[in-house]
Amino acid sequence: MTFVDEVKNAVTPRAALLVIGVLALQLLFIASYIGALHNPKPTDVPFGVVAPQQVSARLVTELKNLPGDPLDPRTVTDAATARQKILDREIDGALIVNPRGTTDAVLVASGGGTVLATSLTKIIKEVEFTQHRTARAVDVAPASDQDFDGLSSFYLAVGWCVGGYLCASILAISAGSRPANRQRAVIRTGVMALYSIAGGIGGAIIIGPILGALPGSFWGMSGLGALTVFAVGMITLALEALTGIVGIGLAVLIVVIAGNPSAGGAFPLPMLPDFWRAIGPALPPGASTWTARSIAYFRGNAVTGPLLVLSAWAVVGTVITLLMAMRRKPDEAEATAEAATGPGAGTGDAGSTLA
Repeated sequence: MTFVDEVKNAVTPRAALLVIGVLALQLLFIASYIGALHNPKPTDVPFGVVAPQQVSARLVTELKNLPGDPLDPRTVTDAATARQKILDREIDGALIVNPRGTTDAVLVASGGGTVLATSLTKIIKEVEFTQHRTARAVDVAPASDQDFDGLSSFYLAVGWCVGGYLCASILAISAGSRPANRQRAVIRTGVMALYSIAGGIGGAIIIGPILGALPGSFWGMSGLGALTVFAVGMITLALEALTGIVGIGLAVLIVVIAGNPSAGGAFPLPMLPDFWRAIGPALPPGASTWTARSIAYFRGNAVTGPLLVLSAWAVVGTVITLLMAMRRKPDEAEATAEAATGPGAGTGDAGSTLA
């Protein structure tokens, strides 16, 4: 047998295509992470201004015209309203002008990301210096001292997402990427649901009672975790049902390559480039990170949209998984079952049950 024949036997066309696909994922990973995170800077950050009427409009215009457009300022009636808008996550900070002195306050929320809070404080202090005024930072939603740079919510969400697609991938690898019939698709969905509940509660226990990294409702975090794991797991199962083993790579593309750098974890959304800022809230890691921070630091405010995003991924994944199983022909289903349980399958009876 010639060397060329050996190569053909060692690397089949299917394997070659999969290797090329892995290379593409690798390069996309590098491009996505470096593209999103190599030069973070605040852009159009929602920002409130509380000032006497005679200076409010001028100050808003001045902040709006700062080089690089770091702020998207708007007038707010009073300090209490500004504080509430920050807690409602409508704005990320606010300048409170003191009409009877030269020391103003800049309200920030490090629970939403300490890097952004620090950047806003620096920007306002530089503006105030040109006006011969000073500003002191007031943190209205401070991050826990066990939550360095406000990253715990992000890492928690990433862990849940990883658990979701790994569980779905194991179900596929162990007993065929496409469920043999509707009953087995339902079984996989049930396994995914039970795993999601365990993963959600487990993550909440680690982040709260064990490490004390995040405050907030334990059961709120547990529910968020279960929904996150289930959403990612079911969309992975759906992609596997549609495309076979390639679905695992597509799940990595959505969740890891596109989702993680755009989640607002390492740097909050207002500090990311436009593309990543746009896609982040629509993907599971971003929706989960935002909700975890809201539960921990913002009294559970502004979570309806992200929870709907996660629910949509879960519903779409479940529906596609079940529909694809129902569309399979009886002879195709029988062949799949035999392949999963027959000699050389390497899965055994347990794998067949999971299928």
